[in-house]
Amino acid sequence: MNKIPSFTIDHLRLLRGIYVSRKDYVGDEIVTTFDIRMKEPNQEPVLGQPELHTIEHLAATYLRNQPEWADKIIYWGPMGCCTGNYLLMKGDLQPQDIVELMRETFRFIRDFEGEIPGAAPKDCGNYLSHNLPMARYEANRYLTEVLDVIEEKNMIYPGL
Repeated sequence: MNKIPSFTIDHLRLLRGIYVSRKDYVGDEIVTTFDIRMKEPNQEPVLGQPELHTIEHLAATYLRNQPEWADKIIYWGPMGCCTGNYLLMKGDLQPQDIVELMRETFRFIRDFEGEIPGAAPKDCGNYLSHNLPMARYEANRYLTEVLDVIEEKNMIYPGL
């Protein structure tokens, strides 16, 4: 079998950032899949499942309610390797197009207080697995160390 494209990225040189993972046509629409990389693969501890789950709930809720972008949001969800998330959006987009949206999203997570949306038995298949304090910590770290100072090297896959 051929390797899928995401397994051809040099994960030993991959920095935290925002990357275009792929672009697909669905009918006449382009869908852009973004790699929202919060951790350097194989270089630092990955995100714990409870905080990653909380980030998923908060980011998905925020993005699907964000007035300017809500109609372009298709999906937000965690990577299996626990180093970040995937964001699928309608349109032929580049990382630079969504930097401010990601800043807003991670500020929302960093500042969130109260009950996590959808964290109830009838709403979620693993409602007890959440960690809001760690989600806020990781969101702040990604925001201040990556998004607020993002450079081209954090938006182009290594070797491309």
